[in-house]
Amino acid sequence: MEIGSETSNFKEKAYFPESDEIKEVSLKDYRGKWVILTFYPGDFTFVCATDIEALMSRYDEFKKENAEIFAISTDTVFSHKGWVQVSPRVSKSKIPMIQDPKKEIVTSYGFINSETGGARRGLVIIDPEGRLQYYAVFNDALGKDVGNILFSLRGLKTIHDTKESAGHICIIPAIAKATENVNKMEIDTVKDIGKL
Repeated sequence: MEIGSETSNFKEKAYFPESDEIKEVSLKDYRGKWVILTFYPGDFTFVCATDIEALMSRYDEFKKENAEIFAISTDTVFSHKGWVQVSPRVSKSKIPMIQDPKKEIVTSYGFINSETGGARRGLVIIDPEGRLQYYAVFNDALGKDVGNILFSLRGLKTIHDTKESAGHICIIPAIAKATENVNKMEIDTVKDIGKL
């Protein structure tokens, strides 16, 4: 899967902790919204619980950005529900948890761990047209930086929503310290060569 390419659709069951329901989720149903898929190795694990907790701590900010978050592992919805019921961190989550026991989603998105058969820890951001705009894979022991994910989402939205004129592009410059403020730069592709 490449940045800018159309993402693989899927239809699978998900456990919705907020309503305590199991419902079918189809990625195509979320066209028009930004979608964040957070992949993790498995339920009842330590770092995974902190990922869910950290994403949940900024959940309302993601929702304000017109983003839907889904967690995905190769566990079943029944395992997801059991984890929510016993984990102090995950029990506070509103993030729907998609099952993938056949490993079709994690394989099609490139997150299958060939050694364990589970999902690798990673994350993708999909734009409202269903195109991949962000792809990251982490060491299984490294938790996700939610501030950076939120910054990346806001930056991608800015790029997506900026109407470029001929000979100009919108960029989000690199930052050297933690911040969530997005400052775009309009670059003249001829006049600004060598000036940055």
